[in-house]
Amino acid sequence: MRFRRAAVAGVAVLALALASACNDNGSTSGDGGENLEKVSYLTSFNLFGREAYAYVALEKGYFKDAGFDVTINPGSGTVDVMKLVAGGQADYGIGDFTGTVITMGKQKLPVTTVGMIHQRSLAAIVALQGGSITKAEDLVGKKIGDQPGSTNTVMFPLYAKAAGIPADQTKFVPNPPPQLPQLLAAGTVDGIGQFVVGVPLVEKADPKKRKAVVLPYGDKLPDLYGNAIITRSDLAKDHPDQVKRFTGALLKGLQDAIDDPEGAAKTMKKYAPNLDVDVATQELKLMKEYVKPEGFTGPLGDVDTARVQKVIDALVDAKQVGTDIKPADVVDGALAPKG
Repeated sequence: MRFRRAAVAGVAVLALALASACNDNGSTSGDGGENLEKVSYLTSFNLFGREAYAYVALEKGYFKDAGFDVTINPGSGTVDVMKLVAGGQADYGIGDFTGTVITMGKQKLPVTTVGMIHQRSLAAIVALQGGSITKAEDLVGKKIGDQPGSTNTVMFPLYAKAAGIPADQTKFVPNPPPQLPQLLAAGTVDGIGQFVVGVPLVEKADPKKRKAVVLPYGDKLPDLYGNAIITRSDLAKDHPDQVKRFTGALLKGLQDAIDDPEGAAKTMKKYAPNLDVDVATQELKLMKEYVKPEGFTGPLGDVDTARVQKVIDALVDAKQVGTDIKPADVVDGALAPKG
């Protein structure tokens, strides 16, 4: 009971934080209407260009056509998104799949994933040319700036094991995400935890205009997925048609965003005035190969249960989760997109 009370209290605090964020950044909603079902959605993290597909789905009426009046709010990372969805403060959200599995291995939140945004992981360590990091082996003894509990930090032991380096000899220095590119440029840290699509923002922040050095986790761990669509377990069980309709509309927006990155970035700017359209466009261009990698033939959002098991096996081997977790504990395969 103590754990349950603590969990509820934690969700309440997170909800208040989200409300504050929404007051600062604004939330966005469709046209509404008496016959539309109100649904709330969280981005994976803040309002970067990589999140544009949800705004495309909103702007083009895909959500409305599916019967929804959707409110989009900025998320604050995988774990927080999971907790807010689990607590009913949001109906759907986006979170890194590997981070989701690791979190579910530690606390059995009532959430599940129902589709993949990225067929490859976006997680990476990013440095700048001329620095001390050019390959995975260089990470030993280095300082990496990142937000505590971020996807990159949580997944680092798994990456380090695959790269053959000791995870405990790389120091992660806690810093808020908006400051990371500047800290890297100043040489305060040797590298930063960053999604691959964040490279344009990192390079723009460097006054010396150096190119980024990118160490993608997916190069060592090709089975890892990137971001996934998260919803509550009871919603998936009791309202599967709603979940399929929502996922279908969101993925339509995703397809349009990777087909027309600049158009998607301009659409998102209508809802996020501070967005840099050029940087957002570059993010979306980089994201395309992670949504539909070379050789990928499945439907957009595809989930392969056998591959999910491989991810779990890798996490078990790296001692990130226990042996009791199964694919059905983290994915609802029946609701995932089918070809």
